[in-house]
Amino acid sequence: MFCIGPDMPAIITRFAPSPTGFLHIGGARTALFNWLFSRANGGKFLLRIEDTDHARSTPEAIAAIDSGLAWLGLDHDGEIILQSQRAERHGQIAHELLADGGAYRCYMTPEETLTEREAARAEGRKFHSPWRDNDGTDAPSNQPYAVRLKAPNDGHTIIDDKVQGAVKFANADLDDLILLRADGTPTYMLAVVVDDHDMNISHVIRGDDHLVNAARQNLIYAALNWPIPIYAHIPLIHGPDGKKLSKRHGALGVEAYRDMGYLPEAMRNYLVRLGWAHGDLEIASDEELIAVFDLGGINKAPSRLDFDKMASINAHYLHHAENTRLSDLTLAYIRDFKEWPLNSIVSERVCCAMEILKKRAKTISELADQSYFLVRQRPIPLEGKALKQLSGDAQQRLARLCEALTSEVEWNADTLGERIQRFAQEEEVGFGKVGQPLRAALTGGAPAPDIGASCALLGREETLARIEDAIVAKAP
Repeated sequence: MFCIGPDMPAIITRFAPSPTGFLHIGGARTALFNWLFSRANGGKFLLRIEDTDHARSTPEAIAAIDSGLAWLGLDHDGEIILQSQRAERHGQIAHELLADGGAYRCYMTPEETLTEREAARAEGRKFHSPWRDNDGTDAPSNQPYAVRLKAPNDGHTIIDDKVQGAVKFANADLDDLILLRADGTPTYMLAVVVDDHDMNISHVIRGDDHLVNAARQNLIYAALNWPIPIYAHIPLIHGPDGKKLSKRHGALGVEAYRDMGYLPEAMRNYLVRLGWAHGDLEIASDEELIAVFDLGGINKAPSRLDFDKMASINAHYLHHAENTRLSDLTLAYIRDFKEWPLNSIVSERVCCAMEILKKRAKTISELADQSYFLVRQRPIPLEGKALKQLSGDAQQRLARLCEALTSEVEWNADTLGERIQRFAQEEEVGFGKVGQPLRAALTGGAPAPDIGASCALLGREETLARIEDAIVAKAP
């Protein structure tokens, strides 16, 4: 049992994923809504891993979920609760229902169950076990049995949902659920109800694909005479084409967005706006969101994933992030995903470039690409368009420019930009005749800031050395 005390907060939410893979972006949004609602109301946010499906649940998936939530910054209260460790408690409740008459032993074999279910479907009636009204006196000896809920056959079950409104289900359409399988293991439906009750969950906030589950679970609550939590079933996320989100739409797990270079605060901001609104609020900090978040702002209609909007929000946070943090993330990205050489000198160049480079990027991956010209080792390969920039008298002009820059005293972006402009005037040529060969020499065609800033970021020694390499390169 869980510890329940008088100081238990009134609002307790939970995120309860099945550990069968990565933390899906839809699950991440569900976790975010639960986290925001609990924080907005001074409550608790709990993490329960629903690992009763032993065949599909893996330790690696549990670790992926935990690390995904940690990366998103969604801290949960207390330890992770593993549903599989509570099987004894689930079984206890099922046998209490048996003793009270709210459940019954069903001795049907899997083959008999399938036959009867297909017959009921063909006749358009509710599935019934012949053991529902059997007193058990003729039960087969030593034969395993399942424990089924004795659900009402008539009337309605109404879910008063904070997002969907009042949703009515005919009890005639709700079967007698299996609570314990013939091998004694609890089913998902029973485990969820028992765990939510024991954890004092006040609000169940989850995807609307669980709406019919809420009706079935309410029957278990009613049979146990337990209070029913408040429900809020949120619409699912669809792809940009309006269809159910799938692998064809691109990245689905939050770790994929992390690896693509998104910032966690940007993902939180994007995901909360994906199906929730508060006036014209668009960009907001966690504190601002917590101050205004409520369930009434959740839309009923499914939301569409918009990668352009996601990148735009990420760019906002990227442009306002601390340069040291961005440097660390960019260098880590290069180490993890690029085969580029890094050393202390190169790393320092990347750090010094952040204030300029971050204004040109939307993600950490783009920031890494913008840093490539700083990382390249000499001699920089010159080919294709970059090599063509050295044709004609470009190399001789670069030699004269190199001499002019060697005597430059102030090595900063503004001074260098002005000096290169003045050099073009002295040569009586357009700036492109100087800037294009120089850019080719410095970057090899890689993206880079304006030419003065590029020289400043590379530093005097590296800039002059790259120009000298280009002067002696084999031009077309």
